Amino acid sequence: MKVQSPNDTHQDSLLIVEMGDDVDNEFQHIRSLLNSKEIAEVFLISKDSDPAVLMQAIKIGAKEFFLLPLKEEEVRQALEKIKKKRKKINRKKSPQPGKIISIFGSKGGVGATTLAVNLAVNLAQKKSVKSVALIDMNMMFGEIPLFLELEPGYHWGEIVKNIARLDSTFLMNILAKHSSGVHVLPSPATLSDSRSAIPDMMSHLIGFMQKLFEFVIIDTGQFIDEISLKIMELSDNILLVSLLSLPCISNANKILQTISELRTFPEERIKIVINRYLSKSDIPLNDAEESIHKKIFWTIPNDYATTVSAINNGTPLYIAAPKAQITRSLNDLADTFVEKDDHQKKWWQILIKR
Repeated sequence: MKVQSPNDTHQDSLLIVEMGDDVDNEFQHIRSLLNSKEIAEVFLISKDSDPAVLMQAIKIGAKEFFLLPLKEEEVRQALEKIKKKRKKINRKKSPQPGKIISIFGSKGGVGATTLAVNLAVNLAQKKSVKSVALIDMNMMFGEIPLFLELEPGYHWGEIVKNIARLDSTFLMNILAKHSSGVHVLPSPATLSDSRSAIPDMMSHLIGFMQKLFEFVIIDTGQFIDEISLKIMELSDNILLVSLLSLPCISNANKILQTISELRTFPEERIKIVINRYLSKSDIPLNDAEESIHKKIFWTIPNDYATTVSAINNGTPLYIAAPKAQITRSLNDLADTFVEKDDHQKKWWQILIKR
């Protein structure tokens, strides 16, 4: 807190008034300041404990009413309470950077793109989520537009070639918007267009998108190189997708060991997702966990026929098969990344906690 100078034009956080003899006029003036939003809060100090004065103080919305002589501890506690409240308001006003979730396949064909697409689409359906972007960083001919039946006119190679021009207008013109609300940034259709990508440029691009979108989902592919490592380093969460097969588990183990040796970011960011999960698999979950020395974060049930049908029709699973178990699992996975405030809880949850 600081004392406001007379020349400052923005709203004062707190007005402290010692009431005089002309109480009605002073209350009218305070009410005018509050209504015009020139002040946010008001504390009143008075030598008079007349109930009529107290009632007027309540009516105008005074946060505290102190009687003279002041008690230092009471004033200090009241000021601390206001300080905490203003900090909370300022945090809500200041834009928070979007969460970056990268999807990495332990091997080709494990369903990393399927997960990236459906996670992005499910997040976009959440009432509390305002914006979602989906980036295809699979250098070997990314397929995200096929999964969403999109025909984008541009790709991230266009941005990399003109990185100095990057602003919100340029970016939004490049992005393709799906009917689900997800903004898609495809990968180049040819290798020649992707060669100009370097880690610093991709870092700049992703960092910029993080300012515009609440979630940035990145399909990273399945190859560890400088760019994929940079993406992982920027990510809040890394979903390493695997199947319960010996080659996939072996590859996942090698990837985890490589990342551990490089020490470029905390290993806790990596979450293991088992796709096409069958409860009677030849390799039990606990055996897989022992092999990779890490707990399995999520399992997505096997429904190959439904998934392939959705892909072939360019339709997300929440539209193609809204009641399927795999769709529910993907929706629940999206929920784990969405913060829920107390006011979003059901009334009975609040009552139980009381």
